[in-house]
Amino acid sequence: MTTTSHPSYLAPKRRRGSGLTTWADRHIKWLFTAPAIVFVALLIIFPIAYTVFLSFTDSASSVTRPFKFVGFENYATWLTDFERFWPAVGRTAYFTITALVIELVLGLAIALLLRKTFRGQSIVRVFILLPLVATPVAVGMMWLLIFEPSIGFANVLMKSLGLPAQLWLSGTDTALNTIVFIDVWQWTPMVILILLAGLSTLPEEPDEAARVDGANAWQRFRHITLPLLMPTLAAAAILRSIDAMKTFDIIYATKGRTGGSNNEAETLNMLAYNESFGNSQYGSAAALLMLFLMFIIIILTALTILRSKGHRA
Repeated sequence: MTTTSHPSYLAPKRRRGSGLTTWADRHIKWLFTAPAIVFVALLIIFPIAYTVFLSFTDSASSVTRPFKFVGFENYATWLTDFERFWPAVGRTAYFTITALVIELVLGLAIALLLRKTFRGQSIVRVFILLPLVATPVAVGMMWLLIFEPSIGFANVLMKSLGLPAQLWLSGTDTALNTIVFIDVWQWTPMVILILLAGLSTLPEEPDEAARVDGANAWQRFRHITLPLLMPTLAAAAILRSIDAMKTFDIIYATKGRTGGSNNEAETLNMLAYNESFGNSQYGSAAALLMLFLMFIIIILTALTILRSKGHRA
């Protein structure tokens, strides 16, 4: 058996370079993305870390003022505050749950209507999505004028219908519900958009089979459409619950810094803003924000667990 030798210039060339160059070639995608990842990580981690640091201090008045570490004193003060903190927790929970339920129900109903083809469908979709175009502050100022007790359009309409005028945003009993209405008006279109996208991906075969078997519209919705749409509905619920919990701009635009004369619309966000920029108590405000963050993490964890259980079911 003879072996054939190849000329040296035909032999495969070995890759030259140091071990570092070889490692860089193998991990080139991570090297290119590393600066952006590090920058974003620092952008997120530093503010949170600094807020945690401040929450254990008595920082107040001026950031250059000497401060001392007080441990968990700020947290204990808030958790035992039944005059401002726990009522603000209740308002935040009420606002979030009420707005979320109404937006999901209305969003699902309107999405199911818009799913069907009809004349002028594109125009209707554009008009429904218009509230998303405006900024929350502009929306708040617009509704502030509409709900003005003396000359606002809302009370003019109420009087023309023979109904008593309401205080709306000015009343201690009606302010929070009015803000919920404003939030529903602006953010229901986003839920509609998400659910329309989910409805467009659903298979038509199960619905057609149920229709052939004699199932009515309600039965098809309850046993076919709704179970198939649950992952999309859960995603919309998580997104909107996060947004609703941290709502600030609409409340600030309609009720001012204090959330009303009797703090009737003071949520946790408004309380933290007032404690920090109103009273210049930065350590106390930082502790409040960390408690708020813990509440959000607990709620999101619960929603994620419920969503995963829904997927398994």
